[in-house]
Amino acid sequence: MLAVLFWLSLLALVYGYAGYPLLIAIAGKLRARVVRRAPVTPTMTLVIAAYNEEAGIAERLENALAVDYPPAALDVLVASDGSSDATAAIVAGYAPRGVRLLELPRQGKIPALNEAVRHARGEILVFSDANIHFHPQALRALARNFADPEVGGVAGNSTYHLPADGESSSRGEGLYWRYDSWLKEMESRTGSIVSAHGGLYAIRRDLYRPLVETAVTDDFAISTGVIVQGRRLVFDAEALAYELAIPEANREFRRKVRLMTRAWRSVALRRPLLNPFRHGFYSVVLFSHKVLRRLLPLVLLVLLACSLLLAPEGGVYLAAAVGQLLFYALAAFGFLARRARLGMLRAIYVPFYYCLANAAALVALAQFVSGTRIALWEPQRHAARG
Repeated sequence: MLAVLFWLSLLALVYGYAGYPLLIAIAGKLRARVVRRAPVTPTMTLVIAAYNEEAGIAERLENALAVDYPPAALDVLVASDGSSDATAAIVAGYAPRGVRLLELPRQGKIPALNEAVRHARGEILVFSDANIHFHPQALRALARNFADPEVGGVAGNSTYHLPADGESSSRGEGLYWRYDSWLKEMESRTGSIVSAHGGLYAIRRDLYRPLVETAVTDDFAISTGVIVQGRRLVFDAEALAYELAIPEANREFRRKVRLMTRAWRSVALRRPLLNPFRHGFYSVVLFSHKVLRRLLPLVLLVLLACSLLLAPEGGVYLAAAVGQLLFYALAAFGFLARRARLGMLRAIYVPFYYCLANAAALVALAQFVSGTRIALWEPQRHAARG
């Protein structure tokens, strides 16, 4: 029985980390669902939900107003979710330049987005966070995809800048998002990506459906709503957006726990999309990317336990046990050296970041199973350093 669990766990890990990427790469080449792009400029409303963003909201708005997009076709709307600092006052100062402020009581990000969409003027809704900066051509890159009537939503390419004083976990986060962007590019060729990232994405306004459940990840729930309605959700690598990676590992851990707890509720909300008889290959994408990968921390624990118990038999079991122990020892060293120059070596920060992410996923799974709901948001960039 232990041997069966060992090999099943190993098979699940191989599929999750190698088999699935290979599968979508092959499926993308076989299906090759191209997007019929054209240089169109539909009217857009850029929706920015903000909570206590006084430190960076002016810079964010300057960046938004500087993009290369026809000013008459761009509507910038900031929804302040009960900010208790100077966020609303700063945004109000941009009214002469066309920025609109929607000042709301503290309810949470999803109610703020629902209300903002009610006030939107554009044919296309562009969602972004208050700490994101756009490449000047980002909105034109998004817009060209909507020339294809099959496209209902477009995810931008969110990338990370490394903070000068950041711990090694920020390097791991940057590496992970480069890998995730590659996955999205492959998924897009199969029909639709699994979901958009909140840094930058857009959907047709007539496809937006107000969310009632507030304890979900807004970007996943909103973007997958496009697929529910039978349209494609695609990825454009040239629609670039940038943000600064969180510099401390403890803050990054808390952020991941919060996001993944909400992500489980998001998948539960969209569980009909897991039916392959209705949604075809996308169901495979959703299960592999958002369900199986979130369960792999449990698989890792089973594999380690089986390896240790079977190690006396020698051979592959002993090698697996030794290999895992060495990997986790290296991760522990990476944690201790996360602020040191040595800890910035990829061979050290990758095991550390991998274990940090999987530990966060394990905590998030436990919170989801226990019924924990996280409805309000408080961006980790505002947390105290330490």
